[in-house]
Amino acid sequence: MIKIDLITGFLGAGKTTFIKKYAKHLMKAGQNICILENDYGAVNVDMMLLQELEGDQCELEMVAGACDKDCHRRRFKTKLIAMGMCGYDRVLVEPSGIFDVDEFFDALCEEPLDNWYEIGNVIAIVDAGLEDNLSRQSDYLLASEVADAGMVIFSRSQEVSAEAMEKTTAHLNRAMEQARCRRRFQNEIFSKPWDALTEEDWKRISACGYRQEAYEKYAPEDGQGYSSVYFMDMQMPVQELRTRVEKLLSAADCGNIVRVKGFMQTEDGGWIELNATHREISITQIPRGQNVIIVIGEELVKEKIGRLLTETV
Repeated sequence: MIKIDLITGFLGAGKTTFIKKYAKHLMKAGQNICILENDYGAVNVDMMLLQELEGDQCELEMVAGACDKDCHRRRFKTKLIAMGMCGYDRVLVEPSGIFDVDEFFDALCEEPLDNWYEIGNVIAIVDAGLEDNLSRQSDYLLASEVADAGMVIFSRSQEVSAEAMEKTTAHLNRAMEQARCRRRFQNEIFSKPWDALTEEDWKRISACGYRQEAYEKYAPEDGQGYSSVYFMDMQMPVQELRTRVEKLLSAADCGNIVRVKGFMQTEDGGWIELNATHREISITQIPRGQNVIIVIGEELVKEKIGRLLTETV
């Protein structure tokens, strides 16, 4: 049986960064792994960020596409069937931050996947400085991502106060109560800075297992759920990109925008990576990329988003 680890977490929590570190630990331990990136959108940006891991011990696969959730689940299952005879010791799955994690549990219990795979761990990544005013849909997704986790891990814990982490823990518990899940979090959340993790820490994480908790499903009305829009071949000075994204994140008439991510080629032929949330806008230089900017949120108004991103200033 091939072990599958689900690395869950809300948009921008730091799942991809965690996976990089976790994959290196597993390969150091001699495991042959595959990372399966799932993204609800036209382009899988996170796949680009993991290419440095690809080699003899690590393969990368992806399921992406601007399709509905049922179609996306079928693609997920088909991909795992194709991967079943590849000889992996472990598969790391990064579900999109806008999917109910139960959808992945359900798929893994169906034939023939249940003959080849077993769930090893569910690891939930939560931003230690989680926004307090999330929508009902966002809180529901957050609850689904942490409910079955064998371990909940705070990201960016070194950047926030102990009081802020207590507020985030309280937010998780409110989300669990709203979803009518009995599980509550107290002192068991792992909050050590990731650069300080020891070999023993990684061993504990890689053997954390999972739980199966019941919670009440929430389905938003048509047109009110999460979606993504994307823009190709954009080019502008980096500071202008930052200014436009700042305006976009605060533009209420564009919808409830939660995250903006992607890559852009600069005027000198280099590449930058964009990762923006209401908390932080990060723009960093990278060796190569794909010219695309993706906007993710609720009730998005594509035309207005496009004007803010592309209109001549």
